[in-house]
Amino acid sequence: MSQRQYNSFAEFWPHYVAEHSKPRTRLLHLVGTTMALGCAAYFIVVGKWWLFPLALIPGYGAAWIGHFFIEKNKPATFQYPLWSFIGDYKMIWMMLTGRMGGEVERAIKGAGVNPPSRP
Repeated sequence: MSQRQYNSFAEFWPHYVAEHSKPRTRLLHLVGTTMALGCAAYFIVVGKWWLFPLALIPGYGAAWIGHFFIEKNKPATFQYPLWSFIGDYKMIWMMLTGRMGGEVERAIKGAGVNPPSRP
């Protein structure tokens, strides 16, 4: 079965949200992204810019743990790397501003999916 093709970030966003329906997955994204930004900043400040790619490891590592072991789905990064990257930061911003829960509920209702059970 082929996956749906998205022509814009606006089309992609509800899919992205549905793939991040469980709070623990979103938390791992937040923690991983924060660690990645911290590592990137550290490498730049200490002048070891060539280590900058290593900053991707905690970000993607934490996110992929959430997808493979909590959501049990395939990260959108593989098919939509740029939109997934943008989606991560949009999701984190919505988490920090307290709006992500409502966004997940809308995405799940729009897709006709049952909401995830809370641990």
